[in-house]
Amino acid sequence: MSRYVFPFEQGRASQRELLGGKGAGLSEMSFIGLPVPPGFTITTEACNRYQEMDRFPDGMMDEVWENLDLLEKKLSRNLGDPQKPLLVSVRSGAPISMPGMMDTVLNLGLNAETVEGLAQLTHNRRFALDSYRRFIQMFGNVVMHMEHSRFERLLADVKQETGARQDPDLKETDLEELIVRYKTLVRTETGREFPENTREQLEMAVKAVFDSWKNPRAIVYRRLNKIPETLGTAVNVQSMVFGNMGSTSATGVLFTRDPNTGVPGMYGEYLTNAQGEDVVAGIRTPKMIGEMAAEMPKTFQELTDVCRLLEKHYRDMQDIEFTVERETLFLLQTRTGKRTARASVKIAVDLVAEGVITRDEALLRQDPDQVARLLYRQIDPDAVLEVLAQGLPASPGAASGQVVFDADEAEERGNRGESVILVRPETTPDDIHGIVAAEGVLTSRGGMTSHAAIVARGMGKPAVTGCEAVRISLDGRKFMVGDVTVVENDVITIDGGTGRVVIGLVSTVEPGLSEEFNTLLAWADETKTLGVEANADTPEDAQAARDFGAHGVGLCRTEHMFMGQDRLPAMQNMILAETLAERQQALQKLLPMQQSDFYGILKAMDGYPVTIRLLDPPLHEFLPNIVDTEKALALAQREDRLEDAVHFEAILRRSRLLFEFNPMLGFRGVRLGIVYPEIYAMQAQAIFQAQADLVREGRHPVVEVMIPLVGIVEEFTRMRDLIHEVNEAAQEKTGQHLPYKIGTMIEIPRAALTAGAIAESAEFFSFGTNDLTQTTFGFSRDDAESKFLPHYLAEKILTENPFMVLDREGVGRLIELAVHDGRKTRPDLRVGICGEHGGDPSSIEFCHLAGLDYVSASPYRVPIARLAAAQAYLKHQPA
Repeated sequence: MSRYVFPFEQGRASQRELLGGKGAGLSEMSFIGLPVPPGFTITTEACNRYQEMDRFPDGMMDEVWENLDLLEKKLSRNLGDPQKPLLVSVRSGAPISMPGMMDTVLNLGLNAETVEGLAQLTHNRRFALDSYRRFIQMFGNVVMHMEHSRFERLLADVKQETGARQDPDLKETDLEELIVRYKTLVRTETGREFPENTREQLEMAVKAVFDSWKNPRAIVYRRLNKIPETLGTAVNVQSMVFGNMGSTSATGVLFTRDPNTGVPGMYGEYLTNAQGEDVVAGIRTPKMIGEMAAEMPKTFQELTDVCRLLEKHYRDMQDIEFTVERETLFLLQTRTGKRTARASVKIAVDLVAEGVITRDEALLRQDPDQVARLLYRQIDPDAVLEVLAQGLPASPGAASGQVVFDADEAEERGNRGESVILVRPETTPDDIHGIVAAEGVLTSRGGMTSHAAIVARGMGKPAVTGCEAVRISLDGRKFMVGDVTVVENDVITIDGGTGRVVIGLVSTVEPGLSEEFNTLLAWADETKTLGVEANADTPEDAQAARDFGAHGVGLCRTEHMFMGQDRLPAMQNMILAETLAERQQALQKLLPMQQSDFYGILKAMDGYPVTIRLLDPPLHEFLPNIVDTEKALALAQREDRLEDAVHFEAILRRSRLLFEFNPMLGFRGVRLGIVYPEIYAMQAQAIFQAQADLVREGRHPVVEVMIPLVGIVEEFTRMRDLIHEVNEAAQEKTGQHLPYKIGTMIEIPRAALTAGAIAESAEFFSFGTNDLTQTTFGFSRDDAESKFLPHYLAEKILTENPFMVLDREGVGRLIELAVHDGRKTRPDLRVGICGEHGGDPSSIEFCHLAGLDYVSASPYRVPIARLAAAQAYLKHQPA
């Protein structure tokens, strides 16, 4: 029979899957002797059984009552006792941290009798009444599903009636009146009295926390962070300690290092005479932790010692929640702290330097997708700024957008492609969908550990919080700063690195890579065995890729070179040519353009291979669409512009001739080269002439020519022979030795299935996984992603979008087969991948396991690919 409840002193950090992160942390802190209020944990297994059966598993509540009895004996207090009441908190705690996504109840155990007992025990009736009104409000919201704002409105009414500016200004009589109004609200809205039975309160709260595993915000968070639905949440029942017992009491949240920058030293906030939700909910703007050194020096020193001990024990930066009750420090939680990508890298590199972790551990601790956010946009230092207000720098990066005040609207407009900034007094977990869609977040309340700050940092979105100069009118859809009014749809810019709020659209610049990041990438390069190249179609792309550490261009798409306005007419003339002579004449105009491009790319990547794919897309893509051409022709005819009419007639005739019902599988790739060999011959001539120019300059261009969409061996051998002839002619003309390799892109299943035969002629394979995924699944990517693929993902028919994460079972099997058969024919066959999957960590891991030589990613994904390749090696290195 399963055991569902564990006292803190019986658990350990290694039981994270069973006890959740919070429960395992509390158990571990209890084990090493830190001041933790006692309690017990209800396991994730109990939660999962509850979700399956829609009721508590048999025996679970019996274990809860047994452990409650032990807790009561330990503290000499009893739940519901009018003289010596025990109060507890009931908190969620999943194995993977989900800050703010699930529910918490504090001060549980208060009722009309125990509130008086608490007043007598503490000699502070105001404190007891304040705790009771907080409990009713939180229980009503979390457990009884009442709107939080309804309670806040009653609180605001009482404060206005009594002239109280802040919550602590409310007197005992004010709190008594507020409690009466709260209970009346509960009765009116729910049809029942607020529960007085404290054991009923506990049972209802445990059920509410289990239910919160399935709330919409938690589901969205798990989907965004790829957290399994099957983990479940634990429930931690812990004896309460109180930070709202006067000026010698406090509550706070701190990190042992700055979660934004990684700089060592305590980073956090606290409030005196407050409870924990006041800090994280952003209801009051807290004090910086450094101020505690003067205000509460003994506690500050204790916290400093605790931070040092916990970092040493856990070997990582910690996120700590604490309460000070009448000068006595208690720890409520420790967990590995969430951090920005920049901080993650610095902390890891610093911990290696401090001898705490190894280089391999530093590499494995990085999330490649998060590290991609190191390339945050920053406000241009030369920009002239109209700074409107200054808040707290909660999450780095700069963002501009139109102001919106509602999370639903932010989601709707963001999904339409509009840039919006979500502006709120404070955010709650229910706003997560709006934060996802917004460019950034601005709040008028809350600190750097508030909900908005934590969620934005996790998503890599800029956030400015606690900007108290901003006075928000949600009903009026506007905010005011001094005499300046900003209305909905006005454009603002926020700088999450400095806390500035700026009027209007501001130019931004891309940041450079930090010294620590370069150190980490150097370690990655020393570790990985998989090469990393880049997809680059211009000299600028190639240079950027090299600067980011790419050792070659794995895919240069020549068709992109024809899309410029100065080149498209020449390309269209080639397509419109009626005869070979006309076509060759047009190609001669394109030749120097192509040669110039290849020269620049080969020069930027000097000494590293550049894989140039010959023309791939269907020719009609370079022509205007038929409907637009028909309209242009009709207008030219009406206006008697005969020359234009003749031109549009030619385009229309050719467009209709080239029209295809399924162009993805039509007249493209090698098929163009077979029918119009002069096109591929011109491109090869441009490549070899550029190569010759660079050799003459003393450079070392490494040329690879790639034939796209090959599915039949004879297709490849004909193009191989054509390229060879052009190369021979170029060498004879220039007098230069122009070595090159020729290979093919494997992007249709038949090529993978006949790879052994193709490898008799091809010197390298490059897997074009975008098209290989389309042809393997029979999906048209544009249609699939806009019509049925989201439904497949939601219904778990597919667990990942196969165009973003490589499908190992289908597409991956074809790749493995092609690599095996190709290398069986040609042992030195060079094999890589050049689709979008080349920058995806999971796909890179597959490429490492499949024995590929390299992956090719977009330039700005190159650092991520380097890191992911090192991680793949470390995860699967031979014993």
